[in-house]
Amino acid sequence: MSSPTVSHPVDFEPSLLDENVYSSRRYRTTIDVATLVSICVVLLYVLPGTLIVPNLTYAGRPALLLCLLMFAWWCLARLSPRLLLVGPQPIRWFLGLYLIANVMSYIAGLLRGLPTQEANAQNFAMLQLFEFLGAALIVADGIQNWDRLNRVLRIMVYSAGFMGVVGILQATLKIDVSEYFVIPGLEVKGGLVGFGTRGDEGQFRIAGTTTHYIEFSAVVAMMVPFAIHVARFAETKFQRRFAALCGFLMAVSNPMSISRTGIVALALALIIMVPIWSWRLRYTFLYMGVAALGAITIAKPGVLGTLKAMFLNVGVDPSIEGRTNDYDLVGHFYDQRPWLGRGPRTLLADPVRDTILDNQWLYTLVTGGIIGVAALLILHIAAITLAVIALRRSKREQDRHLCVALISAQAVAVVVGGTFDSLYYTTFAITLALFIGMCGTVWRFTHPARTVRTATARRT
Repeated sequence: MSSPTVSHPVDFEPSLLDENVYSSRRYRTTIDVATLVSICVVLLYVLPGTLIVPNLTYAGRPALLLCLLMFAWWCLARLSPRLLLVGPQPIRWFLGLYLIANVMSYIAGLLRGLPTQEANAQNFAMLQLFEFLGAALIVADGIQNWDRLNRVLRIMVYSAGFMGVVGILQATLKIDVSEYFVIPGLEVKGGLVGFGTRGDEGQFRIAGTTTHYIEFSAVVAMMVPFAIHVARFAETKFQRRFAALCGFLMAVSNPMSISRTGIVALALALIIMVPIWSWRLRYTFLYMGVAALGAITIAKPGVLGTLKAMFLNVGVDPSIEGRTNDYDLVGHFYDQRPWLGRGPRTLLADPVRDTILDNQWLYTLVTGGIIGVAALLILHIAAITLAVIALRRSKREQDRHLCVALISAQAVAVVVGGTFDSLYYTTFAITLALFIGMCGTVWRFTHPARTVRTATARRT
């Protein structure tokens, strides 16, 4: 393991607040962007995904409402001369492009005339879009230094580790412990997820605190590289060991959702990380992988066999067949509205027309058209590009490692978008938004111009 430094050297540079007004980037406040993002992450990962503020939709999850407030904060910081966001930030432009594509699709939906159910769904989609933008933009522009970024990452890893523990308890005890996290004053909309039967030998699927089994597996898979990062470079021995434990628990809980998507996502994330590791580190994690397989076999006998059968029998799997059967329907809707689609989230499942595509790219093609797919793909490519630029600029090993972890998160998001409606599920969507924002953050932190590198929203 590497020996972390306490502070990043550039964190002691002066931060430009106004004309001829400077402050230290190490300046601490009671509430800053990193604090609010950390609270948002805890609410997102610890509370059940169907727990909302009463009389609101699924966009009324406490974490999502906080994201909406952060979007308002970012707008104030951009518009007010006393809340500065100096210097360029490329990710803003690509998020703006993504917003424009969705607004154009929204208008196209209105112009074709929508039944009430589709109109409500489209409005809900736009509300969730602003929450997505709030999480990404406030992280990209508001986190003031490496120390605060690392603190957010630690909170994310610890919270995801907690979610992994919930999943393991669900799988081993067959008790939905998430029902004990229902807070008085909030309400459960549509009920808790519960368990889903999968495979032979009485195997069942678990979702942790998320709203779907695949979502759970994808989120913990995406978080494992960041657990490894914190385990290598956190400041204290306790933080490093605790992060390693969280990463191990996430890796163990991933197969317990009995999802091919989760296994593929975890494998892809680790494969991308391997080139930046030393051989000693590779062997260490190889041994830990064997230990994780042993722990899974003991905690949940038969689950590995079920997963093996799922991969070997892909050609006759009903879930695969159901996805491919939707291709004709996708072609039908695409031919009708190829450029802007039907409108955000207007492809609904009902007793007459079963349109659950389990493919975010196809769903975006139908609801947002070619322009919507292009905007989403460009957003992923832009985030990867910014992380690659930061990787090339970085001199410290821990900075380079974090950049590769951010690249792996985007690669996972692109791949799993082909296996389930990833952006429909808010835990995954906000996690992705945070990582997109962090790609902008590391680009800013590694920029050679000090006025760009020290740009930050002024203290609250």
